[in-house]
Amino acid sequence: MLDLLNISAFGALHTVIALIGVFAGFTALIVHRELLLSSRAGRIFFWFTIGAAVTGLFIFRRGGFGAPHVLSVLTLVVLALAWFAERRRGFGRASVYAAVLLNLTALFFHFIPAFVESLTRLPLGAPYAASPEDPALFGPIGTAFVAYLIGAVWQALRVRGASRRSATPGAGLA
Repeated sequence: MLDLLNISAFGALHTVIALIGVFAGFTALIVHRELLLSSRAGRIFFWFTIGAAVTGLFIFRRGGFGAPHVLSVLTLVVLALAWFAERRRGFGRASVYAAVLLNLTALFFHFIPAFVESLTRLPLGAPYAASPEDPALFGPIGTAFVAYLIGAVWQALRVRGASRRSATPGAGLA
């Protein structure tokens, strides 16, 4: 099966790690209405997303260091900032906003390689997109981006409402 999809065993492992991270991220959003390290699902998302980003640095399907590797590094930076915001309150009163929005951004980042890699391989024999640069990918990735923006507004409004009801803004941060 991996041969049909032109994916290595390491690439398959990377994909499984990423899927666990995505599933945990959505679980946190659905169950807790936020994606933070304070929940078990949030911690699973965080660590498996780090795992996906790190393993992604070792995949060179299209040659040398390229855009997917830049996205992996950017994901690691975003997660480090999210951790800094949540655990160290590194952004002061804006830390709770930063933490939820940065984690949501990391979740969105999963969808860029997911669409590119899936749609340049599937359907078998006649992939939806011919290459990672194929304009056909703009639709699915753009739709994911619009969903991300809607989610970001929802998260910001939810945090704002929670901080207005709380005596201490950002009190929900661990």
